[in-house]
Amino acid sequence: MYLALDVHYKSNYAKCVGVTFFGIDDNTPHQVLIETLDDVAPYEPGEFYKRELPCLLKVISKVDLKIITAILVDGYVFIDNNKGYGLGGYLYEALVKTTPIIGIAKSSFHANEETVAEVFRGKSKNPLYISAIGLELQAAAQCIQNMHGAYRIPTLLKTLDNITKQD
Repeated sequence: MYLALDVHYKSNYAKCVGVTFFGIDDNTPHQVLIETLDDVAPYEPGEFYKRELPCLLKVISKVDLKIITAILVDGYVFIDNNKGYGLGGYLYEALVKTTPIIGIAKSSFHANEETVAEVFRGKSKNPLYISAIGLELQAAAQCIQNMHGAYRIPTLLKTLDNITKQD
């Protein structure tokens, strides 16, 4: 089973959503988990994980990690070629390095091109930038490549994004 996570910030709280799914090619979630967090840290440039990590952990606390193959997050695992952590790396540490993390970013980041794989999906000319920890980068990229959907963003990740942004 897989878990994909996303957070959307509202005026005075954060809406944290997770979807579980059995196979990488599933097109609908097995389960949708929704949590809110009122005490959201302010945004700090270069320290985004401080704001997002508590939100992700709140949703993760509702899942048995022993049955999770990997967690997918919106963002990077590494922010530079020296493997400095981004959100995914900090999440991996918070989970005591027990669950593989796949980071999926929509825009490139100049300092980490050696720690990402570009995945082109559908007819899009723009790649997704995949990073991973706890599993091989190419295996993570292949997972994202094989996810259901004919477009750049896999079906389940689009569903997750839509749920996260709903009021």
